[in-house]
Amino acid sequence: MPLTGIEIFKLLPKTNCTDCGVPTCLAFAMNLASGKAELTDCPHVTEESKTRLEEASAPPILPVTIGTGPEAPKVGGETVMFRHEKRFENQPAVAMLISDTMDEAEVKARLDKCHLFRYERVGLILKPELIAVRADSGDAQKFAALVSKVKGSGLRLILMSDNPDMLAAGLKECAEKKPLLYAATDDNLSRVASLATENSCPVVAKATGPAALAELTEKLSAAGVKNIVLDPGSRTVRQTLEDQVIIRSAALNKKFRPLGYPTITFPCEMTDDPMKEAVIAAMLVVKYAGIIVLSDFRGESLFPLLVERMNIFTDPQRPLATTEGIYEINNPDENSPVLVTSNFSLTYFIISGEIETSKVPSWLLIKDTEGLSVMTAWAAGKFSADVIAPFVKKSGIGDKINHQKLIIPGYLASESGSLEEELPGWEILVGPREGAHIPAFLKTWKS
Repeated sequence: MPLTGIEIFKLLPKTNCTDCGVPTCLAFAMNLASGKAELTDCPHVTEESKTRLEEASAPPILPVTIGTGPEAPKVGGETVMFRHEKRFENQPAVAMLISDTMDEAEVKARLDKCHLFRYERVGLILKPELIAVRADSGDAQKFAALVSKVKGSGLRLILMSDNPDMLAAGLKECAEKKPLLYAATDDNLSRVASLATENSCPVVAKATGPAALAELTEKLSAAGVKNIVLDPGSRTVRQTLEDQVIIRSAALNKKFRPLGYPTITFPCEMTDDPMKEAVIAAMLVVKYAGIIVLSDFRGESLFPLLVERMNIFTDPQRPLATTEGIYEINNPDENSPVLVTSNFSLTYFIISGEIETSKVPSWLLIKDTEGLSVMTAWAAGKFSADVIAPFVKKSGIGDKINHQKLIIPGYLASESGSLEEELPGWEILVGPREGAHIPAFLKTWKS
């Protein structure tokens, strides 16, 4: 069971040094217990206490990092069954399957997609993270050659074979990348566990059903493998969904540690229809896959899947926000109009989209309103004249234009007079209330 704030407090230095960013150790302990702080925020906790706290504060589903580097995907770490209870922590990683029986042209085409399918949305880059390299040929040399070719793709790797010799051959080419090894079974457990521990790689435990899987993970854990991903072996939609729910519920509701790991799923093995595969993958984003392996990356299905994932794994208690700053739309110059709005992501998308539609080169100033919409931010005192004016002055927009005209949202019309007082020399123009009217408004612009 998780430790209470008081139990955590007893393990802290009790110096009230404030180095963690809060006034007292008790306050820090309460934040730690509620998940609002990280243990690493306290620089003075002893190693003994750190070990006890890390073990006690470990989430019911342990996190697993695949690969190395700052962009290495982390899966697992979940603490709730349903998003509205708190939030989902780590989004599922999306993988593409490449087999060593594919010809060079097909492999090249698939690797090219790894760089092609990258989408910018709300200041975020949406992209897949993994390539699953499967040994279908039975030729260790051929498999190793494919791994060598794929490891430079920029995506992290899954090495797939039930044969430990094949996994070992692949590891010789990419051990430094810390790939996910697929898979340890009852038949090869000892060898695969050795490969995983010797190379510090995560490993997939594969069995038939959650019960057998729990037995297998206990054996792997006893062999020294800590970073485990689960494959219950289900390859039909119904059974996969049942297994995902059973594993998640056992880990979270029953605190059953042998199933407290993220899962890997294979929509690519459930259908030959690309659209049906995408629908299955979309279901698994919500229920409750840690890794989703697709047969291929297709823009028409990958983009909506990545957007769904972004939306589901956004903290419902924190609105999705755009970064504060100056945004150039349609290549503006010194004579272009300047608009200002809040950083609520939906507001940004609507306004920027309408400006693009107008084809009028414009500057869009995005003010940090903690993700609130224009009216909500105004009502909360986060988007009023005394907030907007200092932002405009400090933004640097004055160095980019040869006029002093600022267009504010129509819903802020009451702030226009105060803004002119706060920004001497500026002319404040009141724009439309609705985004759809922006193109017609901008076409009347004269600097």
